[in-house]
Amino acid sequence: MTTTAPTSTSLDPAHFGGGSRHWHPFTPYSEDVELKIFTADLARNETVVLLRAKAGAHLGVHDHFGRVLAYSISGKWSYAEHDWEATPGDFVYEVANSRHTLVADPAEDIVLFIYVEGPIHFLDGDGTVVGVETAKSFAERYLQFCRDHGYPEPDLFPF
Repeated sequence: MTTTAPTSTSLDPAHFGGGSRHWHPFTPYSEDVELKIFTADLARNETVVLLRAKAGAHLGVHDHFGRVLAYSISGKWSYAEHDWEATPGDFVYEVANSRHTLVADPAEDIVLFIYVEGPIHFLDGDGTVVGVETAKSFAERYLQFCRDHGYPEPDLFPF
């Protein structure tokens, strides 16, 4: 009896040119925070972005229901609820079910590389959910921004 090994299929790495992505405002949450979305995995609800915020900007209170991994590229930032400050080269690991408010240092703009897993709930001052973000909503907002500004729509779903 002859057996054959299963055929192996491999996916090639995806390359995302930074110049092919555009910064867009993270509205309605903040006019001072912008995102550059590289990829959105709708099946796993994962999004990979660059976040850029003006000096002194705040990104309102939000809950994460999955992990968030953030690497500081430039500027200083913190969470209003904690006593540490992240600087260039720092890595922040946010566990699922964490709640915080991003605050950019007033002296300089910040840029972060961020991996988001799962939904994010944005809250008002009373803790009421005022917005829910998912990989799908991140992607839809970004693609609509590209259409509205005449930019080519990048492939956010390469796999």
